[in-house]
Amino acid sequence: MELNDLLTFATVARTGGITRAAEALNTVQSNVTQRIKALEAEIGTALFERHSRGMTLTGAGRRLLPYAQRMAALSREALLAARDDGQPKGPLMIGSMETTAAVRLPALLAGFHRRFPAVDLSLRTAPTADLVTSVLDGTLDGAFVAGPIEHAELDALIAFREELVLITARRFDSLGALRSGTPESGPTALVFRIGCTYRHRLEQLLTEFGWPSAARCELGTLDGMIGCVAAGMGVALLPRAVVERSELADSVSVHTLKPSQARVETLFIHRRVAHQDSALAGFTACLDGKDADIAA
Repeated sequence: MELNDLLTFATVARTGGITRAAEALNTVQSNVTQRIKALEAEIGTALFERHSRGMTLTGAGRRLLPYAQRMAALSREALLAARDDGQPKGPLMIGSMETTAAVRLPALLAGFHRRFPAVDLSLRTAPTADLVTSVLDGTLDGAFVAGPIEHAELDALIAFREELVLITARRFDSLGALRSGTPESGPTALVFRIGCTYRHRLEQLLTEFGWPSAARCELGTLDGMIGCVAAGMGVALLPRAVVERSELADSVSVHTLKPSQARVETLFIHRRVAHQDSALAGFTACLDGKDADIAA
């Protein structure tokens, strides 16, 4: 099997369609289609089911995908290792949860950029589940995710420790007031999209409160989420540091939770590789305190 065919296959699987894959690969749709057909012909079975909404993997495609992802990541690792002369430079793709990017990363990224200006640093935000997948398939060099994360192909270090708090409209000055002043079905949970660890934590919390079937409303931004809480639309679970730094902090009530409900570690994960690129090594050194100048 040709490596480029496998790379194309993995990209179509990730993006869900020929057009989006062509954009991601910076090529034309006909080239993507040709490579997928060639791979299917060589294997002797269909790898995708085509439908009006895009393409989904067949059973054979699902079995092939982990191997294609590993080969894609290994190919990129080999290229970086060959080019790496020990000086941090070139592209570095970092992923992060929206909350971490908003509060914890600006100073860190600015300090890293000052120290290593030859590194072309990029940041992408997504839920934890998507970030883990992107690190595993080599799309991202590393990512800040909510722990715990245990995977044989990943290394992780603790980047930050967060305290999660429940935020509600100002009229609820305690959790008791929330319970007594909320419909029997429970409050609306304001959440990020599926794959967000904080969403899962909030769903667990509402179940503990006796509202397992509470409605969900997906929002895309922190400011939008906190603003909707302030307007009385629902409740949200966020790190205390995020809420305290928001311009809308005085417009919501912040409720402290039990330690078992509130404690969460933000981890920085990257693939476990034979050779770590110098740019990524410099970044991780910042996080584990080896470079005090950057960490400051």
